[in-house]
Amino acid sequence: MSVVRGTALVNYRRLVTQLGGDPARLLRAAGIRAADVGDYDAFLPFRGVLHAIESAATATATTDFGRRLAALQGIEVLGPVGVAARTAATVADALEIFGTYMAAYSPAIGIHVEPLDDPQRSFVVFEFLLEHTPPAPQSTELSLGVSLRVLRFLMGSDWSAVSVHFPHDPLGPAADYRAYFGCTAHFAERKAGFTIRTSDLGRPLHRDDIAHRAIVEYLNTLTAHESSLAQSVRTVIRQLLPTGATTMEVIAAQFNLHPKTLQRRLADEGATFTMLVDQVRKDAAERYLHTTGISLSHLTRELGYAEQSALTRSCHRWFGCSPATYRKQSRSRPSYRDADHKLDTSGG
Repeated sequence: MSVVRGTALVNYRRLVTQLGGDPARLLRAAGIRAADVGDYDAFLPFRGVLHAIESAATATATTDFGRRLAALQGIEVLGPVGVAARTAATVADALEIFGTYMAAYSPAIGIHVEPLDDPQRSFVVFEFLLEHTPPAPQSTELSLGVSLRVLRFLMGSDWSAVSVHFPHDPLGPAADYRAYFGCTAHFAERKAGFTIRTSDLGRPLHRDDIAHRAIVEYLNTLTAHESSLAQSVRTVIRQLLPTGATTMEVIAAQFNLHPKTLQRRLADEGATFTMLVDQVRKDAAERYLHTTGISLSHLTRELGYAEQSALTRSCHRWFGCSPATYRKQSRSRPSYRDADHKLDTSGG
């Protein structure tokens, strides 16, 4: 089960209470002990945290709940990962620390920097690495909001990105996003994250080599285990799907492996390449259909299909209905509030 440190919900109870909600009930319904909230040494079920955040937004009728909670958090929630980042030499080094050691905070969260066609711009990607991640727009906005505060901690309170990108439709007025993030906001995007100026990566930080080395050595002991090859392959598949280049040969080359070697190593983990591609496509389709209004032709391209009929056939296999029907049904399902009520009343 994927987990996250208890600090992921710092100030959750305070905010929910201010908004007129019942944090104890919401946490109980999400399977989270109230005593663990805010405690870095406690591990919370990652799916439970997603549920607690999404359900709080529903229960309090607060469309910007994730962004509000982010305003009450900062780099300190990351514990030693944050310390290692802020004692690094440059912003690029700090982001590399996040990419390498985020598993010490949560193995379900990934951060990395990607180059763009314009060499003066780079993209900081933020993603959830769970298999079958449920739609979690509030949690995504919380994560991007905290990421903004971390970047401003490193580069100054007046720093702003070129643009911010969300994988879902806006949850409120689009103008509110620009005001909050200080830059242009794009929605229904393939990836969550920030477009930044490449020159920002070279900015020097308050370097402290002695403290940095000590904390990195400590983090190495926490993240000694490597993620599975199957998980790494899923990540690359997600990145390459829209290009149509998700073949065994192309993916194997990303890992400097012969296709047969990749196939054999995946089999050792109980997976196949075809199965992983299908899982990534299903997860992406579920998210896009539930949280965005992108056209089916656009979705077809995002999933790497040549024809929309292939998307339709896959949706019938995954969901038992057409993509349009699934979108309609998923948006009419009981809300988190209703689900919490059922959980509470049935659980005594």
